Amino acid sequence: MIAEFQAYCRTLTLLSDEEIERITAFAVPRTLPRGEHLLQQGQVCRHKTFIIKGLLRNYGTAADGTEYILQFSSAHQWILDPESYHLQSASKFKIAAIERTDVLQWPKAEFDTLLNEMPALNTYSQQLVSRINYTGRQRLFTTLSGTPEEKYDDFVINNPDLLSRVPLHMIAAYLGMSLKTLTRIRHAQLHR
Repeated sequence: MIAEFQAYCRTLTLLSDEEIERITAFAVPRTLPRGEHLLQQGQVCRHKTFIIKGLLRNYGTAADGTEYILQFSSAHQWILDPESYHLQSASKFKIAAIERTDVLQWPKAEFDTLLNEMPALNTYSQQLVSRINYTGRQRLFTTLSGTPEEKYDDFVINNPDLLSRVPLHMIAAYLGMSLKTLTRIRHAQLHR
């Protein structure tokens, strides 16, 4: 796991080999079986998590029990509950493995130290946050303004690798529509 993360850092960051070694020295490897939670609602998010392989979902459950998926995260992506992590408050959301997932985790105190000591890591972290904010805003706009068909088309274009990995009911929960609506849309597209 460590070697794969180091290769990621060498490819996508300006970190030196010494800095990469220092970062990985604080990493804690963990494997989540399918269905296991990385974070439960009400817990405090105490780690930054990097996915080596597998697939996680970040989701919430409404008062009526309906599940809404905020994001899917797969290999070479970071995941956490930002509000809970930064404020050290109880999370309103959950993070769970859709398939067996290998991750590296950094406790908040250690990662904050690394950010303070390494300008290149801090810069890269800020770039990631900006990219996530941009993607989130685009998704929110599509969710608010798009028809169910447009939402599904956007999902297919931006997440083609997830179509075969994520159950349809989870795609529906991500798109904010019923499974029945999603099935109707998919059926109509097959007959075009």
